Amino acid sequence: MKKIELLAPAGNFECLKQAVNNGANAVYLGGSLFSARAFADNFDLEEVKKAIEYAHLRNVKVYITINTLLNEYEILKAFDLARAYYDLNVDALLIQDLGLLSLIREKLPDLEVHASTQMHIHNIAGLRSCRKLGIKRAVVARESSLNFIQEACKEDIEIECFVHGAICVSYSGECLMSSLTKKRSANKGMCAQCCRLRYELYEDDRRIQTDTDYLLSPKDMFLLNDIPDLIRAGVSSLKIEGRMKSPAYVGYVTRLYREAIDACYKNEDFSIDDGTMMKLKLLFNRGFTDTYLKNDTSPLFHNVRPNHMGIRIGKVVKVKGKR
Repeated sequence: MKKIELLAPAGNFECLKQAVNNGANAVYLGGSLFSARAFADNFDLEEVKKAIEYAHLRNVKVYITINTLLNEYEILKAFDLARAYYDLNVDALLIQDLGLLSLIREKLPDLEVHASTQMHIHNIAGLRSCRKLGIKRAVVARESSLNFIQEACKEDIEIECFVHGAICVSYSGECLMSSLTKKRSANKGMCAQCCRLRYELYEDDRRIQTDTDYLLSPKDMFLLNDIPDLIRAGVSSLKIEGRMKSPAYVGYVTRLYREAIDACYKNEDFSIDDGTMMKLKLLFNRGFTDTYLKNDTSPLFHNVRPNHMGIRIGKVVKVKGKR
């Protein structure tokens, strides 16, 4: 049986090194153009070359994203970029745009292509369409349940799923909220993260009191304890979100999931203690959830703040002015 792949994010070269040296089997990164994380540091062509050399020397694969939607003025430039990555011996491209896919299949037929989560592959029909189009692997939607993932793995296509990190309140690749309200398209990699803002709740023109103003801000995905189920399902790759995260975060999270995967293959129990969980929360913490995978009704949204809140260190007992 082929061992499951651990896929880690690389927003810059230091993150890539942390991922590789902490047990990732593959890393994914974005170039300076056409990446769904336009505000990550990302890599120019020379840096991509160095990244591939560094990773391949250590038997780690490199996947590159060209996963924005493209207009008619961009598509040939995007294809030229794909060809350049191909010449640098990239292991696969993650794409969203079907026009780019058509060009790649016609002109670079041996270049491996993965369907980005931006394609929002959320059902069996989507998987079968991907296979017919020559896509080797599909990154299924983050809101996928374990039942769907189990069925997906029966199809003749590799399945990659997210196991850790940020969740979109909408469907990946489908959200237009940032585009319509902030003139920044998420499908161009410029999401303004409208779901992380404060909102008021109204019903019939009457404001409803809520215990938080962050009504649309989800917790982060945390599936460390679900690794055995995903391995048994037949998933090909477990993906950690985080191309905007720090090298320390990438390294620590990658190491945790490496240990969990290795323990599973050794038929050993794996759990993390309070100290480990504390370190994880110190690196980045907006609360954790596995509600999508379990397809249950446990709380998805975080009601304290929409970004890193650290850990509780005490209670304010008195305030005088600004002190």
